[in-house]
Amino acid sequence: MTAKRSIRAPIVAILVILTAALFARSFLQLRLQERGVDADFAKDLSYLVVPVILGILMFPILRDNKTFLLGLFRRKYLTLRLVATAIAIGVLMRIAWWCQLVVRVSFGISVDPDPAALAGPSFSFGCPPLPVIALGFVVMAVLIPVIEEIVHRGLIQSSMSRRGPVVAITTSAILFAVFHPPASYLFVFAWGIVFGIQFWKSQTLLPSLVSHATYNGLIQLDWRCMTGTWNPPSSDLPLIWPGVVAIGGLAFSIGMVAWLILKNVGMHTASRH
Repeated sequence: MTAKRSIRAPIVAILVILTAALFARSFLQLRLQERGVDADFAKDLSYLVVPVILGILMFPILRDNKTFLLGLFRRKYLTLRLVATAIAIGVLMRIAWWCQLVVRVSFGISVDPDPAALAGPSFSFGCPPLPVIALGFVVMAVLIPVIEEIVHRGLIQSSMSRRGPVVAITTSAILFAVFHPPASYLFVFAWGIVFGIQFWKSQTLLPSLVSHATYNGLIQLDWRCMTGTWNPPSSDLPLIWPGVVAIGGLAFSIGMVAWLILKNVGMHTASRH
């Protein structure tokens, strides 16, 4: 197995189909909310139509690449070291996200526009009912990582691999970011690069899938179980020490992710080349 494995997949068709599926999801989400369904629950529940729509509309593409895609999920590549490394990368990615948030708040880059917001920091922890959090984990930590890794790494990056790793990984990362909220483009693009390198080095979707699932699972804890406010008054800014510590944490997290990828990702397949 080499990093030059590639397929031919119609990228434009894949993007159009993915866009259609997400629009259908948004339409259903709005209908559910109009009927009184909680916004977060409606968001997760409506996502269940996405794999159905993708499965139907992308059937010819998936059928033509069935052997290749199934090969990317072979259990013989699922080692304890791979799983541990991929989980660590996912955790470090989430730590990096929190660090950059603290940096932005500390230096006044991100400010809550609500003048009535508490200065904080004030945080509380409390999870919603079990069915709500369970559905959230199924969608965020299972369905979304599987779908996005198959589409963006398994199909799009693989179809671009003939042009080399820089073009293939960058293209898939850009398209990966575009299908997320604009405010998160830069961060999602960076993680698209990480996932793309994991896939390129290992030629299996398992490392990027585990890291993606870990990161999204931690997001569930942020979104559903923790609420907080930190909106320092402008007269207190900049907050030097929190900002400096957060910059250090951000640099450490990014450095550790890079080290783990360079030293560990792909080593599980080296003996099989």
